[in-house]
Amino acid sequence: MITFQEAYNKVLAHKQDYGTEEVPLQRAIGRVLAENIKADRDFPPFDRVTKDGIALNYQAIEHGIHKLKIEAIVAAGSNKSVLGHEHHCVEIMTGAVMPENADTVVMYEHLTIENGYAILHKRPVKGQDIHLQGSDEKKGSVVLQQDRLIEAGEIGVLAAVGKVTVLVKKLPTIAIISTGNELVDVHVSPLPHQIRKSNIHSLFASLIEAHITPTQLHLDDEREVIKKEVEAALLEHDVLLLSGGVSKGKFDYIPEVLEELGVEKIFHRVLQRPGKPFWFGFQKKTGTIIFSFPGNPASTFANYHVYFKDWLNRSLSLPNSKFDVLLDEPITVGGNLSLFLRVKVIMEHGQLIARLITENGSGDLTSLAQCDGFIRLDPKDVPYKLGEIVPFTPTRRLL
Repeated sequence: MITFQEAYNKVLAHKQDYGTEEVPLQRAIGRVLAENIKADRDFPPFDRVTKDGIALNYQAIEHGIHKLKIEAIVAAGSNKSVLGHEHHCVEIMTGAVMPENADTVVMYEHLTIENGYAILHKRPVKGQDIHLQGSDEKKGSVVLQQDRLIEAGEIGVLAAVGKVTVLVKKLPTIAIISTGNELVDVHVSPLPHQIRKSNIHSLFASLIEAHITPTQLHLDDEREVIKKEVEAALLEHDVLLLSGGVSKGKFDYIPEVLEELGVEKIFHRVLQRPGKPFWFGFQKKTGTIIFSFPGNPASTFANYHVYFKDWLNRSLSLPNSKFDVLLDEPITVGGNLSLFLRVKVIMEHGQLIARLITENGSGDLTSLAQCDGFIRLDPKDVPYKLGEIVPFTPTRRLL
């Protein structure tokens, strides 16, 4: 059996590169950019007016003029106009091109319009309320770096530079496989000795959040059926996520089946709770990565977020989402296991505080819906103190 840190390092050492693909702009949300995006023109592409009001030449102000004749009205989207006389002005709208011979904008709130004249209420500052051409980005400059998660802000930038399609990193094809004769479908009323499938659905939902639509498969505890179906899944998918069948029970066939199918075992069993029987391997023939989690709900849920999500982020060149929190109470960790404890995270005085959730072991499913994630407490000789800093893995968005 190996420590958590050894297992974690081995998982991340097997990061993969699945190449790139072009996707339409509106389908790029949530994907990882695989190219540097350059400005195809200056940003903004012209001296842009930022307030509704008038445009004037500041020489008029310097000459003591505060009542200016209005020559024209200029709307956004109009071609560049010209201010004909330096003591005149034009009415102008937000987003319009600054007229030639004008250099200052005064918003309507600071003036009065009477009989074709604009009367200033106060002296403006030269050059105010103009977004100068190229002040954000110059043509040819990199506006988005590759290896960046594409969210709503990035979509706007991609649209502004004319990216109808976007080069993104390919996501792995994934099969999620549950095992166990005791599991029945969600719509079935279970018999006293049965339970409804839940792990496969929480894994499916988690992968959908990562913009991956996995294949779903359930296998009863029949050795030859498991071998046949897993062999087919290895040929068709980049990653297998299995739930159940890796402990020491007489019907836990997964480890021996994977060995027979030529999958290299990287490790089996980790000094941690929950999820001690976690099995991880790699098949060189197909390039398939296998995460085989214990079947208890908390074991599958914790291992997915602690190991798989970080492996996926590393494979996509994204940062991991772990960060530190402060303990809300002292905790003693005996023995030699790293503990993943369910917590609720709250903000107090600008600090994130982790508060333990009452739970009932690795089979306790409902507590997973009450927690924000897991803190990790590695074994040590002295208790963890109130306020001590510990690592935290979120299982939901906190903001």
